[in-house]
Amino acid sequence: MSTAEPTPVEISRAGEADLQVRWNDGTVTVYLARTLRLACPCAQCVDEMTGRRTLQESTVPPDVRPLSIAPVGRYAIQIHWSDGHDTGIYTWRRLHELAQAANS
Repeated sequence: MSTAEPTPVEISRAGEADLQVRWNDGTVTVYLARTLRLACPCAQCVDEMTGRRTLQESTVPPDVRPLSIAPVGRYAIQIHWSDGHDTGIYTWRRLHELAQAANS
């Protein structure tokens, strides 16, 4: 088993809203836009002291989509969402964990 960190080889759109990541291990993950937005790890969406999610699902529109996706160093992406939110940084590790959770 490899101990290499999961790293995207390619990040692209999957349709109008969803995000597709091709990983260095050959797997491809499609992230539904709203599911990814609801998983935002930023301090506006998660209580920093308790780790409790504070984002209310009812406040995220069903048709939320990324307006832009920008790299953050060599370890993450930042997404500017159509609902105005843009402070979440999605690390490669976090994206990979979300993919694994969805597949279990």
